[in-house]
Amino acid sequence: MSIRWRPAYTRKGGGSVRERCLLTLAVGMRANHWLPERLSVRMKQARPGAARTCGLHLCLRTVAGLAAHLSAVGLSVFVGGLSRLGTSHFSWHPACMTAAVCFCMTEAVLTFSKDSSPFFCCSVKAKVRLHWMMQVLAMILGSIGLIFIVSSKNISEFPHLTSWHSILGIGTVIAVCGQLQCGLCLLFPNLITTYSVGRLRLYHTTCGLVAYLMATATVILGLCSDWFKAQVNVVLWYSCLIVPLIPALVIMNQINNGYLSKKKIEI
Repeated sequence: MSIRWRPAYTRKGGGSVRERCLLTLAVGMRANHWLPERLSVRMKQARPGAARTCGLHLCLRTVAGLAAHLSAVGLSVFVGGLSRLGTSHFSWHPACMTAAVCFCMTEAVLTFSKDSSPFFCCSVKAKVRLHWMMQVLAMILGSIGLIFIVSSKNISEFPHLTSWHSILGIGTVIAVCGQLQCGLCLLFPNLITTYSVGRLRLYHTTCGLVAYLMATATVILGLCSDWFKAQVNVVLWYSCLIVPLIPALVIMNQINNGYLSKKKIEI
């Protein structure tokens, strides 16, 4: 008597990818009498636990995404308040740079998040438009912050590029400029002559993650400056050092799981 078998992923109920693979293997082995009946029944009964685990992971990803949004907004507002805009040329630098990196760049990337994007109901084309608008705003704010810090050092007659914060900051500005050019090529595919759109999109995603991590490291180094330490106490200082890491970890997980792993297989 022949036994009809169909893959587990075509049945109702689904489960996680791991559970579906195990169940498919179990059904196939059972069809060829390689697996005892008791063990195959036990594997089928593991579905409810897998569903609960999947729901827990989804809840944790949603909470992490919400924490990333709150961290981005909270740190930008906090540093902007400490800067006391207009009191000096230097006051514009931390406020503009923090808003550019922690708010604009973070929200631009989180626009594509499947778990925590505030624009989840929008189309992909609308999300792309919001992404490059936020990135352009980040570039404008970053340029203002750069101009004011150069002006402040020239007025005070302080030397330039004397700290790791300033050196990494210049490297971040160069990386972001390269990312903007790559983004323009993706917006206007007719400009591309040597690379395919898919491969350029992979480069844009990978290098964009590197640029964002460089910007986050620059912000953390800025929080280690004498100016910021003089504004807050020790406990608040350590707390502020942790805050930029939250969106960085969320974005790393988003890009790695949602895009890079698939594109590596395709390429």
